[in-house]
Amino acid sequence: MSGLRFRLSGAIERTNRPPIPQAYSWAEHYKPTPTRPLLDMSQGVPGVPPPKIFLDALGTASSSPSSCGYVPNAGELALRQAIAEEMRIPYGEDIDVTAGDIAITAGCNMAFVATIMTIAEAGDEVILPVPWYFNHEMTLTMLGVKVVPLPTDPDNGFLPSLEQCAKLVTPKTKAIVLVTPNNPTGAIYPASHIAMFAGLARSRNLALILDETYRDFLSTESLPPHKLFAPPASRGPFDPSSHHALPTDWCWRETIIHLFSFSKSYCIPGHRLGLICASPDIMPSLNKALDNVQICAPRPPQIALAPLLPALRPFVQSNNEALKHRHTLFKSLLPPKWHIGAQGGYYAFVKHPFIGIGATKVARRLAEEMGVLCLPAGFFGPGQSENVGPDERDVEDRWIRFSVANVSDDKVRHVCQRLGESEMAFGWETE
Repeated sequence: MSGLRFRLSGAIERTNRPPIPQAYSWAEHYKPTPTRPLLDMSQGVPGVPPPKIFLDALGTASSSPSSCGYVPNAGELALRQAIAEEMRIPYGEDIDVTAGDIAITAGCNMAFVATIMTIAEAGDEVILPVPWYFNHEMTLTMLGVKVVPLPTDPDNGFLPSLEQCAKLVTPKTKAIVLVTPNNPTGAIYPASHIAMFAGLARSRNLALILDETYRDFLSTESLPPHKLFAPPASRGPFDPSSHHALPTDWCWRETIIHLFSFSKSYCIPGHRLGLICASPDIMPSLNKALDNVQICAPRPPQIALAPLLPALRPFVQSNNEALKHRHTLFKSLLPPKWHIGAQGGYYAFVKHPFIGIGATKVARRLAEEMGVLCLPAGFFGPGQSENVGPDERDVEDRWIRFSVANVSDDKVRHVCQRLGESEMAFGWETE
């Protein structure tokens, strides 16, 4: 194979490679049998297909010549109107969100890329809580934007600290990014916590990028996820002594950039649909970015989804209930020496019991020897660099992400059984 006679982009060379293929390379060493298949809890993918009503509508839309052309950058108006209405279910009937606030993107990763391209430039800074969603870090690095890590504390459920975040803000800071329910930890940020970060962002003239890909997998007790979209009358009386309260003149469009993915809620990750919900004032600039990186998101799934969102709500709720049950099952069957630090959305973040052994080494042996595929915390932080060997990561980093969404209840039982078996099989000292 010949080499290249041209140079690659320095920014892309500095960007980490996606870590999930590394985990799959570990799994290639496992020898599955009919009674001990590979159990994959690595990637956050839906465990069930979309309903037939959607697939039928998608087939009709895909075969229509009218769906083969371009659509405006912001996407099909019918879908934008439908999702603005659908947002009233999790956020409240009186939210102030319209179709004019929404742009449809080719997946939520595209939403994040386009957002960063619109609000930041090379040399600017964006604050990311650690552990982070690795594609967010990769995007910022690729675009030359400095990633400013905001450490989180397992003893506080991996919630980011407002006080620590405030100390990280500099004149170059453009945005704070929050993901809730979180990927990778599963932590669900309380509405009061989100409100405090919104207040900080507003006071420092920053954007708060709020990725709520997993919002449809919250329990009733956690709804609404926040009241940022609500008018003042719905937020209750303003208490100036409370750090949790939004000011009376709060307008979400001045500060918030909300991201969402259709992939998880509607089980269509391969059809690549996400959205940006933000002020119409940003849309002309955002459309410049979208015109260059996607022109428009795929039309057939937009056309298929638009009239079906109300009819698909029971499907979404059913998946939420099934996932809630699976989280409960996973927690109840997890061996006693394995401890959950946070849990929610698609994920559980678990501390392994092996003393002095880094999570990457444990995850690799789980894949190669036990047939359990999961992702170590090192894949979600500054140590994810491909230049850091799996045995060189911080031995105190003992956290592993398990995706409970893409396995059956029976597989959850087998995973927990194999985790227990690993305590003897690996021969390492445990707590």
